[in-house]
Amino acid sequence: MLYSMTGYGRAESSLGDRQVVVEVRSLNGKQFDLRMMVPSILKPYEIDIRNLINSQLERGSVECNIHIRQSGSNKPVTINTELLKGYYQVLESTAKELQLDTSHLLPAILKLPEVVVNSTDVLQEDDWIQFQKIVETAISHLQEHRKAEGKSLEEDLELRIKNIELYQQEIQQLEPIRREKMKEGLKKLLEDAVGKDNYDANRLEQELIYYIEKMDISEEQVRLNNHCTYFKKLLAEMDMSKGKKLSFLLQEIGREINTTGSKAYDADIQQWVVKMKDELEKAKEQVLNVL
Repeated sequence: MLYSMTGYGRAESSLGDRQVVVEVRSLNGKQFDLRMMVPSILKPYEIDIRNLINSQLERGSVECNIHIRQSGSNKPVTINTELLKGYYQVLESTAKELQLDTSHLLPAILKLPEVVVNSTDVLQEDDWIQFQKIVETAISHLQEHRKAEGKSLEEDLELRIKNIELYQQEIQQLEPIRREKMKEGLKKLLEDAVGKDNYDANRLEQELIYYIEKMDISEEQVRLNNHCTYFKKLLAEMDMSKGKKLSFLLQEIGREINTTGSKAYDADIQQWVVKMKDELEKAKEQVLNVL
C-alpha cells in the first residue's frame, strides 16, 4: 500500500459565533515543508498547529490556509493605525504616480487584513480543542486523497518492476548464446593471428575460463532478482511512509542493470538492458511522489 505526497483536504465547521474553513494541500518534497496562513486570533497557537500537521503528514511541501469569519453580534473593534498608515502611504504614492483618484483609499484600506480587529478576539481553550478537530478532519480528507493517488502509483511501479523482470528473463535466455559467441570469437582471433593449428588448446581453455569469469553476469542477475522481489514486498507492506526506501532500492536495481550492461559485451543483451533502464527511469519518476 502506497500513499502519494500529493493531496487536498478541506474542512468547514462553526466554532461558537465563528465559521472556520481549513484547507490543506500537499505536493512532493524531500522533507516536510509547511507554508501556513492563519488569522491573528490563531497566532498564539501557530506552533501547535504546525506540529499537529507535521505529526500526521510527515513529508511533502504542504500549504495550509485557515479562514475564520465572524458572525453573530457586533464586538468592540480597534484599528491598527500603524498598519493603516503604511498601507495608505504606499497606495497613495502609487495612485498619484498612476494619476488615479485617491478619495476612496481609506474605505478600501479598512477592508485589508489585520487593519480592523476585534479588541476582544481571543480564542478560548474549549474553542481551541474544537478547532484542532477541524484541522484533523481536513488532514484526514487529504490523507484519503493521498491514498487514492498512491494506489495509481503502486499499480504503475508494479508494472515497471514486472517489465524489468521480464527483460531479465530474456537476458538469461541469451546468456548461453553469449558464452558460445565469446568462445568462438576468441578461437577465431587466435586462428587469424597464429593459424588454426599453431595455438595451444589447453592455453585457449584457460583464457576462455578467465574471460568468461571476468564477464560473468550471473551474480548481477541474482542480485537484480532479489532487489525486484524485495521492492514488490515493500510495496505490499502497510507502512505509510516508504518512499525513501523505495528510492534507495531503485538505485540498487539501477546499479545491477548498469553492471550487467558494462560486462555483457553483447548487442542483443544491450538492447534488453536499454529497455530495463527505460523502465527504471519511469519508476524513479513515480517514486518521487511516494510518501
